[in-house]
Amino acid sequence: MPVTLKDVAERAGVSRSAVSRTFTEGASVSPKTRRKVEKAAVELGYRPNALASSLTTGRTKLIGLISNNFRNPLFLEVFDLFTRLLQERGLRPLLVNLSDENDPENSISMLRQYSVDGVIVASSTLPPSFSKAFRDAGIPVVHSFGRFASAPHVHVVGIDNIECGRMAARTLLARGYRKIGFMGGPREATSTIDRREGFHQVVARRNGIEVSESFAAAYSFDAGKTEMSRLLQHGPAEAYFCGDDVLSIGALAAIEAAGLRVPQDVGIIGLNDMEMAGWSNLDLTTIRQPVQQIISSSIELVVAMLEQPDRYPEARLFACEVIERGTLRPLP
Repeated sequence: MPVTLKDVAERAGVSRSAVSRTFTEGASVSPKTRRKVEKAAVELGYRPNALASSLTTGRTKLIGLISNNFRNPLFLEVFDLFTRLLQERGLRPLLVNLSDENDPENSISMLRQYSVDGVIVASSTLPPSFSKAFRDAGIPVVHSFGRFASAPHVHVVGIDNIECGRMAARTLLARGYRKIGFMGGPREATSTIDRREGFHQVVARRNGIEVSESFAAAYSFDAGKTEMSRLLQHGPAEAYFCGDDVLSIGALAAIEAAGLRVPQDVGIIGLNDMEMAGWSNLDLTTIRQPVQQIISSSIELVVAMLEQPDRYPEARLFACEVIERGTLRPLP
């Protein structure tokens, strides 16, 4: 039979409420009573019941972790970090897959059933309306990898995607490319829109540059390969800024299948710097997104909101950097 709170109370010679307070964060209990209860718990091998504790405290310590990009290998890294860092804080992640979801109300209903304490939306492609819907439902929410706004409706943590587009364009032009292309993810994704805008801001100020643009159906390997295969049939650019690393890897596969060489025939720069980008068979030049800083900051904000639900929304942006590898020609 499992050891119960009553067993611990009897061994320690205290009331059951004293045992409950001992294992309730922030509850008042005397040092003497705490020592007796903890000693009895160790002797009996007692472990507090988290679900029972939530009935006492009104908190489940569940954090909804929401995304729609489960097929992107980057998010395996993202979820690994999120789950480990949440657990280190004594919180439990509840993963929610919104890959085929267009209505946030379904997710709100489910999250309410589980009485989550807060929500982290971990996506650069879900529209801001999703995060706003969680906020309007009274659920503390942070949009991680979200779109920057000077006056955000919810807490947003991420990068300046417009500046990333500028960085990519400057990197290609510095290497002497004069026929360059932007190959984005889905056209309607805010990350695609912003990266495209930054890219064009830079090239528009340069004379003698031929620019093309295209959009893959998804941020996925297959979509990147399909779109690059199509581009190669019509005479490729000298180099492309691909919307993220997984698109870039698909593009590299298409270039190789066409019998072309990287970077001699076609250059590629990606975005994210996920682990695979550094593999020797890929050696992808890319723009590094500081994933760990974004995740740590997102968790810091959601924890702060548990204590201060009306905390004024803020946007936190982190700088990115170009990681030089082997898919672009070297600087002249």
